[in-house]
Amino acid sequence: MSVASQPAPKLIVGLGNPGAEYTETRHNAGFWFCERLAQQLGVSLSHESRFHGYAGRSRIGNSDVWILLPQTFMNRSGQSVLALAHFYRILPNEILVVHDELDIPPGQSRLKYGGGLGGHNGLKDITARLSTQDYWRLRIGIGHPGDKNQVANYVLNRARREEQVEIDEAIERALGAWPKIVAADWNAAGQIINARPAAPKPGKAS
Repeated sequence: MSVASQPAPKLIVGLGNPGAEYTETRHNAGFWFCERLAQQLGVSLSHESRFHGYAGRSRIGNSDVWILLPQTFMNRSGQSVLALAHFYRILPNEILVVHDELDIPPGQSRLKYGGGLGGHNGLKDITARLSTQDYWRLRIGIGHPGDKNQVANYVLNRARREEQVEIDEAIERALGAWPKIVAADWNAAGQIINARPAAPKPGKAS
């Protein structure tokens, strides 16, 4: 089955860490997207102990679409994903995982199917639990600190104000692709999500 002909997602997973101290940190970009998507769809997210996270359901056409925020901490995200997917018989190619991405600058995002894990602990655990890398990812760019030894500290801290504005804009652009995603029009969704923001116009000289 080609990527373009993959089915619509039945589970949207936002990755992050639970707890107030992590709410505004870069590693929680997946949470930010899913919280805004839930608000956009009028979905209430409630704690589901059997799924180890906050979950809510939206009825779209003849299908249910679940939104899930694992509360297991990042490196055990797969426990939550597998629990809900197994219970509702959702296949890996019907799952979209939204996560922060070091290799993409703030203000940009990418939609992709399968592929490498980029050292992301949340993706590593999900892949191990599902026994496959063949699921969708929405990668929200947060940029890289430039030194791999600084990565852990970088992702667990807040973005600079100007970076946060760019991240928020990328999330809004990705939310604008939701009608295409839920219609399984993956090519059109990718064109919206992967589009680079327009460069700011140079100011007039004073």
